[in-house]
Amino acid sequence: MQSNGENEYLNLSKIGRIQMRGKAKYWGKPTTCTIVYRNGKWYALITVDVLDQILKPEILPVGAIGIDLGCNMTNAIHLNVYVQGQGFPILALHGHPGSGRSLSVFTNHLSKRYQTFAPDLRGYGKSHFGGNFDMNDHLTDLEALLDRFEIEKCLVLGWSLGGILAMELALHLPKRITGLILVATAARPRGSHPPNTWQDNLYTGVAALLSCIKPTWDWNIETFGKRSLFRYLIQQHTSTAYGYIAQEAVPAYLQTSAAATRALYSAIAAGYNRLADLEQIQCPSLVLAGAEDRHITVDSSLETAQHLKNCHWHRYPNTAHLFPWEIPQRVLSDIDHWLEHHPKGLC
Repeated sequence: MQSNGENEYLNLSKIGRIQMRGKAKYWGKPTTCTIVYRNGKWYALITVDVLDQILKPEILPVGAIGIDLGCNMTNAIHLNVYVQGQGFPILALHGHPGSGRSLSVFTNHLSKRYQTFAPDLRGYGKSHFGGNFDMNDHLTDLEALLDRFEIEKCLVLGWSLGGILAMELALHLPKRITGLILVATAARPRGSHPPNTWQDNLYTGVAALLSCIKPTWDWNIETFGKRSLFRYLIQQHTSTAYGYIAQEAVPAYLQTSAAATRALYSAIAAGYNRLADLEQIQCPSLVLAGAEDRHITVDSSLETAQHLKNCHWHRYPNTAHLFPWEIPQRVLSDIDHWLEHHPKGLC
């Protein structure tokens, strides 16, 4: 391993001299080196003993009580991701429960003009993780995903939990996030969902099962769907909405881990609130909300829109949390219109 003061290089026999990405703040004696071959490329993770450097008086001032060595990317996991199309990258983040597949209503359309990346977040879909984690781990994974695909800049679309992560990415990586599309989400999420009953759970299970067999079955929608928890997720009980529920919501629910649920509920219980920080976000944003959303109320979405500096806002009547599945063409048209009038979000 060599350093010229500006760049670090790794010499590997049979591979050659490789320039390391980034610039080290400190340099010292290398202690470990892990090399992997993934997606046709070589990657190296190197740890360096820098204690002697950072403890020098000219570097560490008297009275300092902590040392910031930056973000620890070694905890990132390899996320399963669905990539479609070509063009400017759009990172699409799902909600809870969810998966990258459950964003097809957006990615199938947007990938005709852009390149979409829809990962399964840690603990969801095929991104398995054996153990507990917290919400910050999602950000670590997503930053590693951007590095993996060498995405220097991207627009982020986030639905529900995905919208919260989108805002966090914009705060954490302001130079890499060029725009936000926030769907049924809030920086201070509040809900108005009543407690579930055993009848709610029973009808939801039956309605979901029958929808998987025949999404267009009106008898199932009238008998079970409108009496189930779906009545809080959608307002327009159409075969289109139930088709999405059967094809994407049910599989996503079954593939959501208990650890992912604990991580989300822990953040909510801690009183998650980033409203005061939204003024730091400079990129343009689009906030979309369903008027009858009981999971993240329309008022909390509007509150978020009002705190964002360069924001456009749409409220859809007679829709709820899953409104992109209720009125997909209307939502996609509004997104297209916003993208056309905000070209800076795509460069």
